[in-house]
Amino acid sequence: MTDVTHSIEEEDFGPSPREILKKSILAHRSLLLGFGAIVIIVLAALLAPVLAPHDPYLQDLSIRFTPPVWQDGGSWEHILGTDHLGRDYLSRLLYGARISLTIGIGAVLISGTIGTTLGVCAGYFGGRVDMVVNYLITVRLSMPVVLVALAIVAIFGGSLNIVIMVLGFLLWDRFAVVMRSSTMQVRNMDYVQSAQAVGCSTLRIVLTEIMPNIMNNLIVVATLEMAHAILLEAGLSFLGLGVQPPLPSWGLMVAEGKEMLFFEPWLIMIPGAALFILILSINLMGDGVRDVTAPAGKN
Repeated sequence: MTDVTHSIEEEDFGPSPREILKKSILAHRSLLLGFGAIVIIVLAALLAPVLAPHDPYLQDLSIRFTPPVWQDGGSWEHILGTDHLGRDYLSRLLYGARISLTIGIGAVLISGTIGTTLGVCAGYFGGRVDMVVNYLITVRLSMPVVLVALAIVAIFGGSLNIVIMVLGFLLWDRFAVVMRSSTMQVRNMDYVQSAQAVGCSTLRIVLTEIMPNIMNNLIVVATLEMAHAILLEAGLSFLGLGVQPPLPSWGLMVAEGKEMLFFEPWLIMIPGAALFILILSINLMGDGVRDVTAPAGKN
């Protein structure tokens, strides 16, 4: 009996979706740049007790307005100088990163929970639920965020928790609009209808079929709103209605240095540059996530 050798050709299915996503991320320079900068800022905030050379609340009027090390009169003892109360500026900058990140993350968690819940319910159920959610979105959009935040903080007083709560309850509209639109596009897909046909509960359909497929949009909106919340907090603190002294908020540091703008401009430039880098990094990462998760970015 003759042996017959069969040659089996391996089919080339191409790279897997995970490999395509990995390649897209590595090729997206702005995403890597933004992510890297955010990682550095987060590590600096977490390691502030270790990295800070001095107590950020310790005052010494004998060394007030010490310039940074690169200016005449500066010293390595206070690399970024001291403020009007003699507090080390580098230490306050490191601890200020904690304040900004806490407010940004806290506000996004609150607003994202509210907006995503409303948006998914409106997009999935439609009808009267959609009408009610649209009405709530319209009411929210009719209220100017800055003025409402100023009024609420002025009434209840400025503190870290109040600022987080106020911003969280005022920044949910974009989540609701985007999640509503995304859910309406997904709810008629075959896999959602198949889950409905086999009798899956509404909660299970939303959590296992809809949410995973709109998560990329949620991440993009979350990054944008985090940057928005950090900027709003800086504005409120600059006006004296946000985080209160002696907490080292970057917006408060800018406010405290505005009177010395023409004499000691670095008091404003240093926390202003920190805010600029943080907001730019968040926006770069958000745009990068949008690009690599969009259908056009997966080809």
